[in-house]
Parts: sequence; structure tokens; C-alpha cells
Amino acid sequence: MLSSIFTVSLAQSAIELGCIYALVALALFVSFSILNIADLSTDGCFTLGCAVCAMVTLQGHPFLGLLAAMGAGVASGFVTAFLQTRLGVESILAGIIVNTGLYTINIAVMGFSSTINLFASKTIFTMAKEAIGGNWYEIIAILIIIVIVAIVLILFLGTRLGLSIRATGDNPFMVRASSISPIFTITVGLCVANAMTGLSGGLLAQYQRSCDINIGTGQVTIALASLIIGETLVGKGSVAKRIFGVILGSCLYRFIVAIALRFNVPAECLKLVSSIIVAVAISLPYLRQKAAFMKTKRAAMAKRKQGGNL
Repeated sequence: MLSSIFTVSLAQSAIELGCIYALVALALFVSFSILNIADLSTDGCFTLGCAVCAMVTLQGHPFLGLLAAMGAGVASGFVTAFLQTRLGVESILAGIIVNTGLYTINIAVMGFSSTINLFASKTIFTMAKEAIGGNWYEIIAILIIIVIVAIVLILFLGTRLGLSIRATGDNPFMVRASSISPIFTITVGLCVANAMTGLSGGLLAQYQRSCDINIGTGQVTIALASLIIGETLVGKGSVAKRIFGVILGSCLYRFIVAIALRFNVPAECLKLVSSIIVAVAISLPYLRQKAAFMKTKRAAMAKRKQGGNL
């Protein structure tokens, strides 16, 4: 029974999709955990990266498609930051505005078609198959990209600008007092975050060889769940440790979803399963804190009772 559920193909698929979607979780790590900004433009930005990459890939430029997806993500992040920092729009509302506007932009990028087919186009995965071969070429290509992104992000957050971005999330008033512009650091941080979101969408477009206008729906919720799962498992610590936790949390989330599909959960119920996973993941830190408090309380009561008996 267990051998039919936990298969090599299931683990491989979970790692592949987990690493692709981990880029969105890393984007949320930058915007939510570091900058303390709730960026709700993630769904639309993911679809934008997917659409831009698909259109460029159709022209025979898969690598340029990924770069174009990142560039589109940077543009989306800049608009979101501009609304917040220059026009005084609240971060949540700014994300909603950008996400709503991106729907029209995305469908325009896709030539006013709801889907794009890439089965006849060359992608980085078809190139990896020719270069590597075997059954592991996709996971190798994805792991190379996610490792490069993780290393670059770790190095970037250790630079002076990266430290300024981290300080902005902790205390923007202190940053302003240090003659550092929070407007600039927030803009750069959101551009970096959305670049990773766009790259994730572009990778998924080439991975599944298609793009759909609704492909980004729910990405911010899933990414938040992956982020919280990773922080719960790995805990706080260095930036490198936290980034590893985010990637691990994303893969674990995809593994849970894959197991649910193995149990023949109807497609109509998959959103409910995802919602339950997200709810459990978000509530885990609180439940752990509550359990630790109850344990301490019981120990204190037992100690008091023992002292009374003496």
C-alpha cells in the first residue's frame, strides 16, 4: 500500500514543482518576512512571468524568455512599490490594484487568448534532455536554477544594500535616520521579489509547456504556506538557513498535495485540500507556542501541588 503511494516518480515530481514554486515562496520571504510588506500582486505577477516567457519561447528563445519573465516581474514590483511609496497607497491595496490591472495586461500579452501551447517549441527542458538525457534531466535543470537563485539572494542580502533592505523591514525610521531612503530600499526589495515570481512563472510555462490566464490564482496563499512550513521546520537563524527552509517547505507542500492526489481526491476537492494544508501550516507556530505554554503551566501546577503536599 505504502509502496504504491510513496514512489520515486511522486518524489521527483514534488521536488520539481516544489523548487519551481519555491521561487514564489522566496519572493514572499523578501517582501513579507524581510520588508514586512503584504504584496498581493503575486498572483498576477506569476501569470505575467508565465505569459511573457511563453510568448518569447514561442519565438525560439527559451533562455531569453526566462530573462524577459524576470524583467516583467521587476516592472510589476516597481509599479507596486511606486503606489506604496510615492502615492501613499497601503501595501495590501496597492497589491490588489496591481493584481487586478495585470489580468488585462496578461491576457493582452497572450494575444487575447486564454491559453498558449508550447508543445512544439524548444524549452530549457528539451535542451536539458538533449544534453543530459535519462529521467532526471528536468530535476537537474530546475535544481541548478534554484541553487543559483538561492546563492545570489544570500549574497545580495549580505551586501550593504541588502542589509539596508533588511533594516527597512525592522525599523524604517532608523533607516531614514541613517540617511538611507526607505523608498529606494522598498522599491529594490519588491523588484527583486517580483523578479523571482516572474522567473517562477516562466519556468512553469516551459516545464508544463503551456500557459493559462488563471495559472497564478492562489499563488500568494500557497507561497505563504510554504514559507511558514519552512520556518516551522527549520526555525529562525541565518539568511541561508531560512532560505533553505523556504525551499524545503515548498517541496514538502507539493509532496503533501501529490499524496492527496494519490488517494484519488477529486479534482473539485483539491482547492479544499490546499486550503486545509494552508490553514494547518499557518496555525502551526501558534499551536506549538500554545502547547509549550500548556506544558509549562502543567509543570508549574504539578510543582505547586507537590510543594503543598510537603
